[in-house]
Amino acid sequence: MKILLDTHTFLWWVADDPQISTNAKDIFSNPDNEVYFSVVSAWEIIIKVGTGKLSLSEPPETYIPSRIASNQFEILPVQMSHILRINSLPNFHKDPFDRLLIAQSLVEDLSLITVDSAIGQYPIKTIW
Repeated sequence: MKILLDTHTFLWWVADDPQISTNAKDIFSNPDNEVYFSVVSAWEIIIKVGTGKLSLSEPPETYIPSRIASNQFEILPVQMSHILRINSLPNFHKDPFDRLLIAQSLVEDLSLITVDSAIGQYPIKTIW
């Protein structure tokens, strides 16, 4: 299974947050699954840290890469095809970060692991 992490899912997983579901834990623990971390999430984390909406135990430039490496997540860059796919998305969700994650899921045929119910309105497979 190929999975794309929503930003909150990444943060909860690496912090061992109790909000992470048993299903998500099983997905992360299965070595047959390919788990992707989008650079969109790195951008969102940095913005939230900068505005004071998120606090990390170390600077984002060390926190993010170290957690990606220790969990062996694949990095998903942003491609032009991802950006262009946003144009045809209905406006169910207004958050630009989530809209780009949705577009990446559609273009790359990835399931998105998220608790965000608004994302479930799009024609992608969501998991929680």
